[in-house]
Amino acid sequence: MSPVSSTSPWSVQRLPGADGCVFLVTGGNAGIGYFVAEQLSATGATVVLGSRNPARAEVAMASIRARVPGSRVRAVRLDLADLPSLEAAVESLEVGRLDAVVHNAGVALDDLPREETGDGHELMFGTNHLGHFALTQWLMPLLSAAPAARVVTVGSFAAKSERLDLDDLQSRKDYRPKRTYGRSKLAQMYFGVELDRRLRATGSTVASVVVHPGGALDSLTPSRPPVHVRTNGARLRAAPAALLVQGKHAGAWPAVRAVLDPAVRGGQLWGPRVFGLRGEPRREPVWNHLADISVSARLWDASRDLTGADPSTIPG
Repeated sequence: MSPVSSTSPWSVQRLPGADGCVFLVTGGNAGIGYFVAEQLSATGATVVLGSRNPARAEVAMASIRARVPGSRVRAVRLDLADLPSLEAAVESLEVGRLDAVVHNAGVALDDLPREETGDGHELMFGTNHLGHFALTQWLMPLLSAAPAARVVTVGSFAAKSERLDLDDLQSRKDYRPKRTYGRSKLAQMYFGVELDRRLRATGSTVASVVVHPGGALDSLTPSRPPVHVRTNGARLRAAPAALLVQGKHAGAWPAVRAVLDPAVRGGQLWGPRVFGLRGEPRREPVWNHLADISVSARLWDASRDLTGADPSTIPG
C-alpha cells in the first residue's frame, strides 16, 4: 500500500528510501511540520512545503538543505483559511502525482475574541479542519494517480478528551479558545477516519491514516536556527518533562511512519508508544468516540455544506 518497500523492522533512525515519490506537508515551515519535512527529505523523495508565508518557507527550506545535502525540497503558497485559493495552490504543485499529503498545518489561539476566516468560518475550525477537508478534494486526482497514496491527518492528543458539538461546530454560542482548538483537531481526526471509510467504499487505491504527536514541546525540541532556537536555560528547565513528553522532532515520527511504512493501513490511528505521549510510533486502538460513525457522517455532511467540497470524489 505504501509507495516504498522495506523488509527491515521499523526504526525512526533508519527510514526506508522513497526516491521518485512526492510528498506534500502542509505547514511544513515550522513546528512538527518542519520536522516531518526534514525527515521525509532524507529518504530521497521530493518534499513540498505548503505554507501561507513564503519567507518562512524559504528559511525552512534552507535549513533542510543544510542538514540534508542533496535534498529535493520546494514550497508552494498554501493558505487553508482561504478556501477559494486552494484550487490554484494545488495547480501550482506542477506534479503528475502525489504519493502522500500530511495534513499538519493549523492555528491555535489562546485568547479572546473569536476570529473568523475570510469565508466566515471560526478561524481554528475553518483552517485546521475545513481547509484540509476542501484541500483533499483538489488533491484527489494527484493522489489517485499514484500507485498507493496516503492522506495522513495530524490530530492532537488533546482531542482525546474533547467531544464535538454538532449543533455549534463554529463555536458561535460558546467560544473557549483551548476547547475550540481541541475540537478542531478532533474534527480533523474524524475526517481522516471517515475519509478512509468512504475511499474503501469506492474501491480507491488512496488510504487515509490518522496520527497524533503526543506531548510535543518547543523546550524539548532541538534547535534548527533560525526556524527554531532552543536556549540552554529552556533545555534545562524542561528536562524533568522529558520523562513524560518529547520534542517536536519526535512528535513528527508517527506522521513520517504513516507516510513510509508499508505495514500501516488506512483507517488506523498511530501515536507515540509510551502512554500516547512520547517514544517511537506505534499503532493504537481508534478512540471510542472517534469510531462513532454517526458523528463522523454528520460532520462530513456539515463540512461538505460549508465548503462545497467532497474529498471522497474527484473534481470534474
